[in-house]
Amino acid sequence: MSIPQKDHGLTEKRKESLFTALYLGAVLIILGIIYATHLPSSLWERFLEFFTTMTLSPLGGGVVLPAPANPAVHIELYTAAFQFAIALGIVEIGILFLRIFLHSPVKRKSETIENIVFWLGTSYLISAYLVNMTIPVEWFIFWAGVILVWGLALVARSFVLIAAKH
Repeated sequence: MSIPQKDHGLTEKRKESLFTALYLGAVLIILGIIYATHLPSSLWERFLEFFTTMTLSPLGGGVVLPAPANPAVHIELYTAAFQFAIALGIVEIGILFLRIFLHSPVKRKSETIENIVFWLGTSYLISAYLVNMTIPVEWFIFWAGVILVWGLALVARSFVLIAAKH
């Protein structure tokens, strides 16, 4: 009769707790760095100004949606949003490598790939439509693009799950 060996590896619950702590810590560090790099301007004041200047803008067919009154004024806020999205995409790539190294379940790896596609895709859209915004309609094009990127992220996740079943 053999003596059972004690497994010193991490349980799935413990791994997920570590990933959560890593992710939240990274988000707080990213927010702090972005805030500090935009000083002496206050991103918080820019953020509040952004929302207080929102108006209802006609989209067509009698539909009106909220949009900034003068979108080009908020370039610094869009730049900070781009920096945040690209940094989160990079953090997600690091988490994916850790998930592969620690043999996380495929479901968790697919969620991380979904997040990578979403954050990097959104960062591209911010730089393409918001940072260089010249006409207000680009605000709505940006949000349509975010919906499209979200769909692409879900499809990427599905492909990973399908590929894992074969």
